[in-house]
Amino acid sequence: MLIVRNLDKLIDERKVLDHISFQADPGEFISILGGSGSGKSTLLKCLALRDTWTNGQYIHDGNEVTSANWLSRFTFKNKIVYLEEKVQLDPNQTAISYVLSGRRTTFPLWRKITFTTPEEEYMKAMDILEHVGLLDKAKQKLGQLSGGEKQRVAIAYALAKGANIIIADEPVTGLDPHSAGKLLNDIKELCSKKSVTFICTLHQTEFAEKYASRIWGMADGKVIFDISGRRLTQGEKQRIF
Repeated sequence: MLIVRNLDKLIDERKVLDHISFQADPGEFISILGGSGSGKSTLLKCLALRDTWTNGQYIHDGNEVTSANWLSRFTFKNKIVYLEEKVQLDPNQTAISYVLSGRRTTFPLWRKITFTTPEEEYMKAMDILEHVGLLDKAKQKLGQLSGGEKQRVAIAYALAKGANIIIADEPVTGLDPHSAGKLLNDIKELCSKKSVTFICTLHQTEFAEKYASRIWGMADGKVIFDISGRRLTQGEKQRIF
C-alpha cells in the first residue's frame, strides 16, 4: 500500500504540485490525465523519488519513506521502478539477459562478482517474460523488438528486480492503437495477477477509460478528481483539457 499526504513541490517558488494526497492499493492500475503543465510528469518523478519533495509524507506498507534513513530509502527504491516516456535499452542485449540483470540485484554478493547465474534464476526470468507475453522473444536482441515489446521487457525487468510499484510516463507513446491496447491490456492483467501497483500518465482518455481501474484528473498541480468504475463525463474532460 502506498499513501501520500499533502505532497507539495515548489520550483523557483512556483507551486508545481499542490497538497496531493491519495492511497494506492496493490493491484490498482491508475491512469493520470491532464493537459500540458498540469504537473503529471513531476508527480511521477516525485513518487519515484527521482525528484525532491518540498513538503509531504510518503508511506509504503506502513513505513515512512520521507524521513527514513538511507538504507530504508534504498530498499524502497528497489520496490519501485520508473519508466521514462522513451525506454532506452541496449540494442545488442537480448531480452532474457536484460531481465536477468534485474534478477541479479537479488543475488548473493559472490554471484554478482562472478557473474554466474543458477538455472533456477534463469527459469524465473523466463517465467517473468512469459508473464508479459514475450517468452518467444527471449533470445532476440532488444534492437529487433518493437516499441511496445521494449516497454514490456522494461516491465519484466522491474518485476525481476522485485518491484511491486511501477511508474511510467506515457508508456504507449509512439505505438499504433493496436499495439498500445495490447500493452495496456497486458499491464491490466499483470496488476490483477501479480498485485502490482501501476501508475502512469496517458494522453488518450479512451485508453484510460478502457484499461485503468482508476483515473486521476490533474490541473494546476492538483488532483481535481479521482474516479473508478466509470467513464469520464464531458464536464470532467473539460476541466482537465
